[in-house]
Amino acid sequence: MTQVIRWGILGTGKIAKAFATALQDTPGAKLAAVASRSVDSATKFGAEYGAERSHGSYQALADDPEVDVIYIGTPHPMHHENALMCLHGGKGVLVEKSFTMNRRQAEDIINLARQKKLFVMEAMWTRFMPAVVEAKRIVDSGEIGVPANVSADFGFTSDAGPEHRLFAPELGGGALLDLGIYPLSMASFFLGPVTGVKAQAEMAATGVDMQTAFTLVHKDGGVSSCACSLRSRTPTELTISGTKGFVRLHDRFHNTETITVTLVDGASRSERTINLPRSGNGYTHEAQEVGRCIRAGLIESPVMPHEETLSIMGTLDAIRAQIGLKYTFDI
Repeated sequence: MTQVIRWGILGTGKIAKAFATALQDTPGAKLAAVASRSVDSATKFGAEYGAERSHGSYQALADDPEVDVIYIGTPHPMHHENALMCLHGGKGVLVEKSFTMNRRQAEDIINLARQKKLFVMEAMWTRFMPAVVEAKRIVDSGEIGVPANVSADFGFTSDAGPEHRLFAPELGGGALLDLGIYPLSMASFFLGPVTGVKAQAEMAATGVDMQTAFTLVHKDGGVSSCACSLRSRTPTELTISGTKGFVRLHDRFHNTETITVTLVDGASRSERTINLPRSGNGYTHEAQEVGRCIRAGLIESPVMPHEETLSIMGTLDAIRAQIGLKYTFDI
């Protein structure tokens, strides 16, 4: 249990920098290597975040014998190719969300990981945040009764141009894959697998979704309503409601440190607020889970399991089919 997890980071963009920062706060982890498509970018990143080695190609990182697991922080259209390359190199992978562009690509990655008995996980960091962990414990304890409804939103106003990755189809743009994945994943986390979906969207001039709203039906009962937007600044809240009350994660639920539990019994109403500080910038919690799983010899996390990632990607495919959002990667 004292094994130091040797991390590689593939990509040197904003999200990769956030993850590199988190590794500095992660017990039992070290940044062994980083890779970019240019040696200059990799060298600069490595010097800033203390990487032991800097590679000028992704393949070199995949082949690095001194790396245990690789965080893939490239744009999501590249995840499929990058993850397969790392797995073929014998490395476990933590793949940034959205995991892939569609379910077919996700199946390729997970099937290969299972075949090679290597760890793979979708980097849905929100599931590992202390506030969300506590909310799940409260819901599972039965304190709010039987959970039956989830509402969640994630939206901000973007003034980026059509060439920006958020609006470029060739870069997997649109609100759904970038932001909608959060409400969808939380709905699945608290209410279980999705069996039905209805969606509507407002499309941007580039052909991707500007904002999307969707309702879900869940296998074990319950419904959820979710929304994502690149056009409006939404509350970005998550509420899980049951027969006795509800749990609310406030502004910026994906990395909040505060939850409120409200119980209602007839005319009686009680409410308490719980503060649950995160470690550092928050990404350390998912990094710790990866380390725990690798040390235990697991190839998937019970908190973000393979089958749920596949189910979520399938639901995203269904939503895209309904709103007419198509990518060349679907062919």
